[in-house]
Amino acid sequence: MIQTETTPNPNSLKFLSEKVISAIGTEEFQKDKSKSLQNKFIKELLEFKGVELILLSKNFLSVKKTEDVSWTELKPMVISHLNDYFEKNEGPILKENNTPDNSIKDDDETVKKIIDVLDTKIRPAVAKDGGDIKFKSFENGVVKVELQGSCSGCPSSLMTLKQGVQNLLKHYVKEVNSVEAN
Repeated sequence: MIQTETTPNPNSLKFLSEKVISAIGTEEFQKDKSKSLQNKFIKELLEFKGVELILLSKNFLSVKKTEDVSWTELKPMVISHLNDYFEKNEGPILKENNTPDNSIKDDDETVKKIIDVLDTKIRPAVAKDGGDIKFKSFENGVVKVELQGSCSGCPSSLMTLKQGVQNLLKHYVKEVNSVEAN
């Protein structure tokens, strides 16, 4: 059964499933890059009128829509698409070999600490709102991150970034001076 949750972003909705949606962690897909996608479920979902971006995580899927489409019209279509997938398929939508490994490989102790704080303290909170945060770089005291899913374009994301993420990282990693969205 698919349930929905609102997010702080009015143009984004979180769809929760008892089944595993992604076996490879959190991945984001944007409509403007859908032509190169191989995954049929994702490609079809991005073709729905008004769907701008989707984020797949272990047990949820976030959909970010455009202003010109209402949730009244889009929500049942997404639920139906998910239910249809799970009726016809046993495994998750994203399986182990669906995407290349693009994880950050860095021997820098500061970067390891930053990634650890992001993964243990920040990502779980951001996931509750249907989003994700990915580490991009650390240079001269500045951490660059990418906000994904519901967080992308959310009115409160800048406040979350500065008051939440930046404060936590500065507290746990003394080398951090500020955090910026990439």
